Amino acid sequence: MQQALDLPITPRYDFASFISCDGNATALEFAKRLADTRESEQLLYLYGPAGCGKTHLLQAISRTFGGGSRVVSCKEFTSQDTSELLQQLNDLPALLVDDLQLLPGTPALRQALWEAFNRFHTAGLPVALAADAPPRELRNLDDHLTSRLLWGLVARLDVSDDSSRRMLIAKLAADRQILLPDEVAAWLLTVLPRDVGSLVNACETLYRAALEQQRKITLRLARELFSPTSAEG
Repeated sequence: MQQALDLPITPRYDFASFISCDGNATALEFAKRLADTRESEQLLYLYGPAGCGKTHLLQAISRTFGGGSRVVSCKEFTSQDTSELLQQLNDLPALLVDDLQLLPGTPALRQALWEAFNRFHTAGLPVALAADAPPRELRNLDDHLTSRLLWGLVARLDVSDDSSRRMLIAKLAADRQILLPDEVAAWLLTVLPRDVGSLVNACETLYRAALEQQRKITLRLARELFSPTSAEG
C-alpha cells in the first residue's frame, strides 16, 4: 500500500535535475553558458512567473562556482539594508540576484545594486539576475541597470503548457519520494488553473491530505479535494 510519508523535501538544485521543456529550454541553455568558464557570456537575465524555475537555474549556476558562491534574494533586504547588501555581494565569485521585482524602491538601494552590478560586470565576473517581468517593467531599478540588463542574454521561462505542467507534477512527487498515479496527474491538469503557483499549491494540498488521512493518493482523493462541488461545499 502506498503511503504518503512526511519526508523532507530536498530538491537538488543543479542542471541535471532541472526539468527541461519547450518553455524553459532556452533559459537552461543560457544558464549553462554563463556557468561555463570556457564561454564568453557574462550576463544573463531570467524572467517568468513564480515557480517556473528561475531560482533553480540561479542555484545551479551558483553550484558551479563552489561553496563561496550563493544566490542573494531581494526578499532579504529592506530599505535600511544598503550597507549589508554591498557587504554580502563584495566577495562573491558571481553576482546572482533573485526576486529582483521585490527590491525596495529606495534611491540608496537602487544605487547600491547598480554599483554592485557595474563592478562585477566591469571585472568580467558572471552576473545573473531574475525577476517576474522584463527589465523595463521593473520600476524599482536604476535606469542604467535596466538598460544594461538588455545587453546580455535574456530568457523568458514559461511552463504553463500541459506537457510542462505534467513534468512539474512528476518532479514535485519525486522530491517527496511519492509515486503519483498517472491518472491523478492527468485529472489535475484538467481542473486546476494554468498558473504554476496554483499547481504547486494543489499538489501540496493533495500530499498533506493523504498524509493526515493515512490514505493512498488516488483519483478519488483528488476529486474529493479539487472537484468544483467540493469547493462549493
